Amino acid sequence: MPRMPFTASATHTALMDHHARACQWRMADLFAQDPLRAQAFSLEAAGLFLDYSKNRIDRTTVALLVALARECGVAQQRDAMFAGARINTTENRAVLHTALRAPRGHTLRLDGRDINADVHAVLDQMRLFSDQVRTGAWRGCQGQAMTDIVNIGIGGSDLGPKMACQALRPYGHPRLTSHFISNADGNDLAALLPRLNPATTLFIIASKTFTTAETMMNAQTARTWFLRQHPHTGDLKKHFVAVSTNTPAVQAFGIAPENMFPFWDWVGGRYSLWSAIGLSIMLAIGFDHFAQLLAGAHALDRHFQEAPLERNLPVLLALIGIWNRNYFQDASLSIAPYHQDLKYFPAYLQQLEMESNGKQVACDGTPLAAPACPVIWGNVGTNGQHAYFQLLHQGADVVPVDFITALQPAHDLPGHHTALLANCFAQSEALMLGKNAGQASAEMQAEGNSAPAIAALLPHKLFPGNRPSNTLLLETLSPARLGALIALYEHKTFVQGVIWGINSFDQWGVELGKVLAKQIHAELAGAAVSNQHDSSTHGLIARARAATLQEKALPDGASRSRSSISP
Repeated sequence: MPRMPFTASATHTALMDHHARACQWRMADLFAQDPLRAQAFSLEAAGLFLDYSKNRIDRTTVALLVALARECGVAQQRDAMFAGARINTTENRAVLHTALRAPRGHTLRLDGRDINADVHAVLDQMRLFSDQVRTGAWRGCQGQAMTDIVNIGIGGSDLGPKMACQALRPYGHPRLTSHFISNADGNDLAALLPRLNPATTLFIIASKTFTTAETMMNAQTARTWFLRQHPHTGDLKKHFVAVSTNTPAVQAFGIAPENMFPFWDWVGGRYSLWSAIGLSIMLAIGFDHFAQLLAGAHALDRHFQEAPLERNLPVLLALIGIWNRNYFQDASLSIAPYHQDLKYFPAYLQQLEMESNGKQVACDGTPLAAPACPVIWGNVGTNGQHAYFQLLHQGADVVPVDFITALQPAHDLPGHHTALLANCFAQSEALMLGKNAGQASAEMQAEGNSAPAIAALLPHKLFPGNRPSNTLLLETLSPARLGALIALYEHKTFVQGVIWGINSFDQWGVELGKVLAKQIHAELAGAAVSNQHDSSTHGLIARARAATLQEKALPDGASRSRSSISP
């Protein structure tokens, strides 16, 4: 039987009636009426502090939203996920990324296997290898220690590790520099290879099947580059390792089977940084710090499992998102980390949330009764303030914001962190308060503006305010706190998927373009062009083929990147 959509529930009807009243509220008035508002609408768990008081909510709103979560079976689906039920129904798979961060000895059997033992066997393998590389015991083909680690993957095999390595930059090994290659665009790899010494470079090829098109194209190019300078194929095993399960393909590439790190089909790509996909993270920060990353995520897992829904951090974050998306019809969410080392976090959340919940049908294949995932976008503060915050403050669309910052800096530069925090807190306050005509007029009058000038400028000086935001505080951006932060958004995404009735763990939407690309790739490479293309695509292919045949010259002043593999 199809599950009843949340829009057909009695709680949804009550929320719609409640929303009609909430539309009339101003948050500034709500704060004035309740001196304890911030305390009432804040929560702390696993080293994270969430202030969600700057939303268009009251206690009734939260109570109704929690009732909606109960009605939609959030707790039951959560328990099913942690127990290993095959909640990824379209692929008939369990969803157990949480098992990757469970401590040794935690009992969980799946299909008769002790997966905790499997997980920690791979962690032990990763630890041994990373210790060898980090201490310099692992030597390249000329007897030198590694200096550069190049992770070649795409999607979850790239975004998560890249984000985490950047976020934990202060914990990095002083001798090792991490690089991440994902794009099939040769400009990505061509810009990197000339800067590397093949004798001191280690490549990680991250592809579960070892057939991912973009990853294997980049891997083969890196292999060719290496062999041009060190032609003995036996040297490949000293400079290439794999995160994969396809042993024959890994061996054929030239990688020793003992340097292949496996993971499992119950680990989705965008949830995989906790697995062997996180090898680049462990190489960068070391096993002990990687273990702290896992522990921080596990602490948030425990909170998600054990806390009542009304005091549950990911549940409340998810419900505030549902309130903004489905009742106020806010179509996007901006992520604003006020920490430079979190610069890849918005992009990471784009994949996590939009690939998980960017869907139009429910688990049973029926059309969704309401819009699901908003568009996720953002950039680090204070850069965003001087770019798109204009739209956040005065644009026609209301865009909720998640502000994220750490209370303690990872540097000792005087004055910088105080200014950073001041900007972060001021932006959420300004979005909430706004500025009315009386305030703007008084300011311009105090500046000595004439009455006509004030009248002319006044419409441009108004800020509507009443724009919602959450603020997430970490004491420091440590491995444990980063782990908890990532897990928070993972579980938020899951909760929202349950309420929308979505399978958050498949991604069929990425497949169609890949299938068509194979045919077009063959046509661009010289095969006959199909007459089944539309006129636009046919014309684009024709132009590209003509450009290749004519070998058009580059613009004046441009030069092709040299990567030691061009003829």
